[in-house]
Amino acid sequence: MSLPLLLLPGLLCDRALWQGVIPSLQSLPQIDGITVPDLTLDESMAAMAERVLQTAPPRFILGGLSMGGYLAFEMMRRAGGRVEGLMLVDTQPNPETPASQTKRLATIDLAKSGKFKGVTRHLLPSLVHPSRVDDQAVAPIVLAMAERVGVAAFIRQQTAILGRADSRPTLAEIACPTLVMVGEQDQITPLEVARDMAASIADSRLVVVPHCGHLPPIERPEFVAEQMVRFCAKLRG
Repeated sequence: MSLPLLLLPGLLCDRALWQGVIPSLQSLPQIDGITVPDLTLDESMAAMAERVLQTAPPRFILGGLSMGGYLAFEMMRRAGGRVEGLMLVDTQPNPETPASQTKRLATIDLAKSGKFKGVTRHLLPSLVHPSRVDDQAVAPIVLAMAERVGVAAFIRQQTAILGRADSRPTLAEIACPTLVMVGEQDQITPLEVARDMAASIADSRLVVVPHCGHLPPIERPEFVAEQMVRFCAKLRG
């Protein structure tokens, strides 16, 4: 029996985040359609989760990157029994630290004042591997996604991230097979965080994406697609 797949994008990302892996996943007999929900409309994880779950099928496979992973944790708390497989990509269960909270609030203030320009080439080195900053197969996709999402949605998303719950206490409650994937050089959700997260989920496997930053589906799409296909192919519908 095949299952629908929901892929949740990260902050300032849209469907283009997953465009390099979707074709490989669509070819799997285990996958019955792929949906990338719009996460630009709400300013809390609770509201995002309810919006996605309202239109989601009764049972599905769930994947999320970064902010999409934060949302996946919220969805697992609300409807974990509906999720047959979980893919957590470059994300973390930890809540905001005082330092990260201060930084996010500052970017919200800049955005409200009209001074924040989304993802610029100046910010790319914090998102992708140094070798991909000037790569025309990577940088234009990241910049274009941020422009499409826009400032108003960015403020809503940052507000939702600021208010997210601490998901560490509920990791042990995740009962479905789980793939934890992380870029080897991710500066935002580093390898050690992914390793600890995988260790807290009973039926999980950690995959490290070599020579990669925070956006593996764009930086290393072939590698990511191979790992996701292998994971989904083993799920029982």
